[in-house]
Amino acid sequence: MNAPLALIEVEKLEAWYGRRRILHGVDFNVNAGEIRVIMGGSGSGKSTLLRHLLGLHKPRSGTVRLLGVDIGKATEREMLGVRRQIGVSFQGGALLTSMSVGENVCLPLREHTRLDENTIRIMSRLKLEVVNLGGFQDLMPSQLSGGMVKRAALARAIVMDPKLLFFDEPSAGLDPVVSAELDELILRLRDALRMTIVVVTHELESAFKIADTITVLDQGEILMTGTVDAVRHCDNERIQDLLNRRPREIQVDADAYLKRLTEEAAA
Repeated sequence: MNAPLALIEVEKLEAWYGRRRILHGVDFNVNAGEIRVIMGGSGSGKSTLLRHLLGLHKPRSGTVRLLGVDIGKATEREMLGVRRQIGVSFQGGALLTSMSVGENVCLPLREHTRLDENTIRIMSRLKLEVVNLGGFQDLMPSQLSGGMVKRAALARAIVMDPKLLFFDEPSAGLDPVVSAELDELILRLRDALRMTIVVVTHELESAFKIADTITVLDQGEILMTGTVDAVRHCDNERIQDLLNRRPREIQVDADAYLKRLTEEAAA
């Protein structure tokens, strides 16, 4: 039996902002065809990890491979090839407000292909149909609801049929009904288009609904990677604090705080 194909391979990844280490030797793989949720509270390092997965930040140490390419050592040409095979749906949608919905969805095709305009329009409208926005191509982003903006951004992210799709906080700012609809859409995309999907979120209900596997991140460290059931029933206290929304006791070391301030001032 063949081993699963890993489309994302992260080994001993560390990230620093100045003197502060944000990620502490992160290791995990994401296999083809799965929905991987990266979950953690505010300040856990999720956004920093996502930037490294997208190649926006180069690893200070450790390795990130996307589709077999070490993106820390990749040339511009190699990175362009990788980016043509991934889609990203950003937290706020990131639609260009001066363009219509249809024009926003067409952008990747105009940037990365030599298709004629008629084909580009047809492909963009097909993807708008996939996300239940058929007929909305002429509206401006300002005319859309929050949930519609998310779906339009998703249509743009999948217009080139990427192998890898990244979602940053898909449920943020949405009401429960719209959030549930978006969760269903993510599941349909995986099944219909056979995409591998990585979702970064702190929304527990959404994570448990869509994930095949969950990686729990806390203070820059991976606490565990496992199925939804394994995460729910693990006995790790920090994970249970996160799942049950239990606040931690905050202990302030005055000497350590003063030392850090002094080091930062001297830097």
